[in-house]
Amino acid sequence: MPNIKQQKKRVRSAARQRIENLRYRSTAKTLAKRFRDAADEGGAEAEYKALVSWLDRAAARGAIHRNTAARRKAQAAKLLARDSS
Repeated sequence: MPNIKQQKKRVRSAARQRIENLRYRSTAKTLAKRFRDAADEGGAEAEYKALVSWLDRAAARGAIHRNTAARRKAQAAKLLARDSS
């Protein structure tokens, strides 16, 4: 348990950041699932756009690694291309 004022503050801010990062990761998974479901039915351009935007935002703030975001975007693009052809 921290006993220095700055350490206590750091624990509080780290907890806030952890929750915020969890929100970004969880929403990215939800959007990916919505995109996959829409791709199975056809016409998933709007879901793709939302997913890519959210992944870029999550990577920019450090919630996920930029290579992870790039990989997930590439997988989604591949699925979208397969769906539209």
